[in-house]
This record gives sequence, structure tokens and C-alpha cells, in this order.
Amino acid sequence: MKTTVENLEDFCKKVTIELDAAEVDERINKQYKDFAYRYNFPGFRRGKAPRPVIDNMLGASAATGTVTDDIFNTVLPRALDEQNLMPMGQAEFEDNETLVEKGKPFTFVVTVPCRPEFELSDYGPVKVTLPSSEASEQEINDQIDELRNYYYTFEDKNANTKVKEGLFVDLAMTATDAQGAPIVTLSTESRVYEPASGLFPADFDEQIYGMKKGEKKTFTVDMSQPCMMGNSLTDAGETTFDVEIKQVKEKKLPELTDEWAKETAGFESVEDLRTRVADSVKQQKEQFMPRLRETEALYELQQRLQGEAPEALCESEEQNLLQNFFMQVQQSGMSFDQYLAYNDMTAESFKDDLKKQANDVVLQDLALDAWARHAGMEVTDAEISEEFEKSGTEDPQALEAEWRESGRMTMLRQGMLRTRALDQILETLDVTELAPGEKLPKRGGDDKADKKNEDE
Repeated sequence: MKTTVENLEDFCKKVTIELDAAEVDERINKQYKDFAYRYNFPGFRRGKAPRPVIDNMLGASAATGTVTDDIFNTVLPRALDEQNLMPMGQAEFEDNETLVEKGKPFTFVVTVPCRPEFELSDYGPVKVTLPSSEASEQEINDQIDELRNYYYTFEDKNANTKVKEGLFVDLAMTATDAQGAPIVTLSTESRVYEPASGLFPADFDEQIYGMKKGEKKTFTVDMSQPCMMGNSLTDAGETTFDVEIKQVKEKKLPELTDEWAKETAGFESVEDLRTRVADSVKQQKEQFMPRLRETEALYELQQRLQGEAPEALCESEEQNLLQNFFMQVQQSGMSFDQYLAYNDMTAESFKDDLKKQANDVVLQDLALDAWARHAGMEVTDAEISEEFEKSGTEDPQALEAEWRESGRMTMLRQGMLRTRALDQILETLDVTELAPGEKLPKRGGDDKADKKNEDE
């Protein structure tokens, strides 16, 4: 196989592929043998039908047409792989009507949109700003408050206190569906409930805001709205509630004293508690720091790229992110609507965020490609074979051969080069550390640019 490549505009390549007559004849012979074994031809044993009989039964161009299609489908990916070309769209054939002929070479020409090769404005060490790994006073206080929150008590408010967000309410209620049938799981003689907690829809909370101890009220709420109680219903819908406010309550946290720290929380003193919490916060930060270093480095590298993300690559990456997102949501048992409600998002804002993430991923990948080219990084066949050996598959050599035949080596090589480029960037990273408690500035009002964020 002989392949020549010509550069065109808009990241396109004109690829000319020629197979010699010997390979064409070999493919045609193999196809006739395949037909002879695959079909029953009257008067001939399986595999023994001659070509004229096959042509007469299946058509004169059946074999050559099948061979031609097979060349388009199998030879093109291998040729692109050998030229280290990574398509970012469908190849366009200049002439896909011509069929192979016995004893003649076969040439075909395709135009392939390929990944662009941009440059960076600067190939010096990447500079990032990272938060301190030390715990700030506010972080320590927040952690201690969370601990105290485990040991809260309720204090009854006076009878004139109105239900509002931030307070709790002990309520009795009965619930019936649209047909008047009781809903046992929602009915209760006494339930301590926190408004705006997401347990019931926001419309439920609006109905009880302003009520006082002893007041009763009947109202209807659509329980199909995003809420935890609605998720537990087999057939959530319009639900009528008869509610009585038994008591308005306020949550009280225990006073932070040496006595409480020792007898309840199990520490020697408040000072010991703060020291242990500070160590825990620092440990958590240190575990997260490598991920954050990578995120910030990729974002800063992305700013150096001299080019825009091609739409085709962004659309492809958007589909990948969307597929991964729905897999994670399904595994969590959460619906899409519940995810939106939990993250205070709309479908439109989710879509916009996904597009931005896809754009960031593409820009960062192209920037890593540029870094690897500038550094002269290469991946040898031996290193590729080592990757297959580490894959844990039963027959790594067979898997490697399959990937080579199907033209997937460029994709693997590119991934390995990006990993190598990122490793080099992180090794030479120029880090400025903020003071404890000081936060990273937002990126143009948006701090969701993390391409590795699989929780999104």
C-alpha cells in the first residue's frame, strides 16, 4: 500500500491510497472463496463453485463490489494511522463508484478533516496559583460546627412564632391523592420538618410559611416536582394535605467547651479538638491537591493556545461528556430533573455548561498536543506494546494486532503523548501558594472549567 498526503485548507488533508495489483488480486481471490463457502450453488460441493457460476448467481460485480467496499472500510483507517492522521469528521471520497479490477492496481482519493496543529504562545514553565494546604481558622470553625451539628437539640419557640426558613416545625398531617385515597407514607401524627430542605416541594413550604402553633390548613401540592418525598411515591401527582402546626422549633448546637469536647466528642480539650481538626483538613487538602494542580495547569496551558476549538471536535466531546454524565446519574439512582434541582440548574444552563466543558477539553487536548510536538516527544512501538501488556487482557499481542489492523494506534499514541506532556508540565510547574483561607479568583465569573470533573 502506498499513501501520499497533501495539505488543504481548514485542517483538511487530501489522502491518495494505492494498492498494487497483487494485493487487489489476493483480495478478489479471497472474496470468491468466501462466496463459494458461504452460499450453496446447485451442482457443486461447498467451496468448489467456479467464478463464472458465482458471477452468474450473485452478479458480475458482487465480488469486486464487496472487495471495493472492504478496502474503503479497512484500508483507509490503516492508511490514516500509518500517516499519524487523526480524523475529526467523515472522509469524503472523490470517486467511490469505481470498482477494483483483476490484475490492476486500485487507487482512491479522500479528503479528510483532521485535528489542527496549533502552537502555544509560550512554552516556558506553566504558572499557577493554588490555595494553601494549611487549614484556615474559618475552615476549622466550619468543621467543628459540623461536628456540633451531630449533637443538636431542639428548643420550642413561643406560640406567636411564625414558620419560616431556618426554623423547624413539628407538624401533623394527612395526605390524599387526586382520587381521595390516603397516602400513608406522607401522613403522620408528628413529624419534625425543616422547610427548604428539599424533603417536600417548594410549594409545600410556601403554604406553611407564616403559620403558627395550633393553626390548621388544607392545600394541594404537585408532588411530582423535584423533592425527596416525591421520589419515594409510586405515582406522584396532585396531593391534598391537611396540616396542623403542633410546634415551631429552633435547632440549638451545644456550647463549645472543654467539658463538651472531652465528654461528648472524645477530645482532651477544645484546643486538642481544633488541632486534630486542622490536621484532618490539611490531610484532605493534600489528597485533593494533585487533582487541583492538574486542573489549574491545564486551564493556564489552554490560555496559551493560538487557535480556536473546531466545532466538530467540540460536538464530539460534548457527546462523550453527555454519555458519561448519564451513566453516572443512572448509577447514582438520580433522575435528570433531580440532578438539576440538587445543583440549582436549569436544562438550558446545564446545556451551556456542558458546551463550555467540551470546549475546554478540546482546547486543553490541542494545547497538550502542541507541547508534546514542541518537546519532540515520541512514542515507540515497544512502549505501545508495553501498554497492551499492562492492559491485563488474556492475549495482549492479539489485541495489539487487532488495534493496528483497525487503525487505532494513532489514538493510543496521542493519548500517551498527552499524558507524557502533562507529566512534564506538572514537573516544572511554577506554583504560587495563597495564604490559609484565601480563595482562588474565579475565571471570568465561571469556575467550572475542570475538564476532569466526572461529577458534572
